[in-house]
Amino acid sequence: MEGTRFRPLSFEVPKPLFPVAGVPMIQHHIEACAQVPGMQEILLIGFYQPDEALTQFLEAAQQEFNLPVRYLQEFAPLGTGGGLYHFRDQILAGAPEAFFVLNADVCSDFPLCAMLDAHRRQRHPFLLLGTTANRTQSLNYGCIVENPQTHEVLHYVEKPSTFISDIINCGIYLFSPEALKPLRDVFQRNQQDRQLEESPGSWPGAGTIRLEQDVFSALAGQGQIYVHLTDGIWSQIKSAGSALYASRLYLSRYQITHPERLAKHTPGGPRIRGNVYIHPTAKVAPSAVLGPNVSIGKGVTLGEGVRLRESIVLHGATLQEHTCVLHSIVGWGSTVGRWARVEGTPNDPNPNDPRARMDSESLFKDGKLLPAITILGCRVRIPAEVLILNSIVLPHKELSRSFTNQIIL
Repeated sequence: MEGTRFRPLSFEVPKPLFPVAGVPMIQHHIEACAQVPGMQEILLIGFYQPDEALTQFLEAAQQEFNLPVRYLQEFAPLGTGGGLYHFRDQILAGAPEAFFVLNADVCSDFPLCAMLDAHRRQRHPFLLLGTTANRTQSLNYGCIVENPQTHEVLHYVEKPSTFISDIINCGIYLFSPEALKPLRDVFQRNQQDRQLEESPGSWPGAGTIRLEQDVFSALAGQGQIYVHLTDGIWSQIKSAGSALYASRLYLSRYQITHPERLAKHTPGGPRIRGNVYIHPTAKVAPSAVLGPNVSIGKGVTLGEGVRLRESIVLHGATLQEHTCVLHSIVGWGSTVGRWARVEGTPNDPNPNDPRARMDSESLFKDGKLLPAITILGCRVRIPAEVLILNSIVLPHKELSRSFTNQIIL
């Protein structure tokens, strides 16, 4: 849950609590779970040390969705499956018919009810949600070879070196209680291997279970794993750039799911273009022009003539008169001076390829910083009349001039 590729934004909050389309990233998951009939409880599993922000979020979520929402902290990072086995007693309490497993760093419309219907029609230990990617990008994901008639997973390879299939793993699963037995087998095998190696330095060792490699790859073709295909929205949220893209997807989906969250153009109010979220406590000057795909957080102040497009402005930030912010994330409590311009370069999927996905972003190529979105960390101060282009500014920096294609430490 730490999110090293999400820095400098994950310095301030754990990655799952980072606001995407106006609400914490993981709230989208919880909202989807709360809509499943018969949902008993929601468990968050991670290695992150609980703090006040997480505690407040859990309390608010329980009140809003009228469901128990608890955080279970791993004693060490246990991989994608180790936490499930470690907390198996908590998961199986109440004798559930089945349980969903959702990776925190995915953006989706979460077709959980459709997955549950498919599971009830044909019960198997593992049901994976799958979608399609183009041939090149499929190599960045877990690839699934299915039986097109029965949808059984015949072969599973995590990030293959050559093309396997255009069906990829979404990181959204529905497991039967018996799915924990293969996890137990992996745990016991890891224990035996550790005793043979006699290497106490490899702790947590046996507790670390990789769902994809240790379970899915091993059990594929044995009639235990099936795939449910979706053509809905889906994207990973591995970096700040992908969070901006996910925000666009969720804001677009709000037209169907939460129209009340989208700002509307009102007489005497700012000009709204496309999908925009504005927190009720934000102060926005009437001459500002916002959108498309803009999210404005709690207590933000936008001065006269501000232009915002394809950006996220976080809690307590101030954009002074006539600033222009494009393809950027402005951090908590940051200030952008009047007539300044903060701009990044989007790394969006190819709009002409319906199966294109976000590329896994690399910051550098041939020793040079690649153009990407601009990120201002927490409490950064940008002076008036400067340009900040394709740059990352770490927290608490006070700049005095323009910067292009730089990481400012």
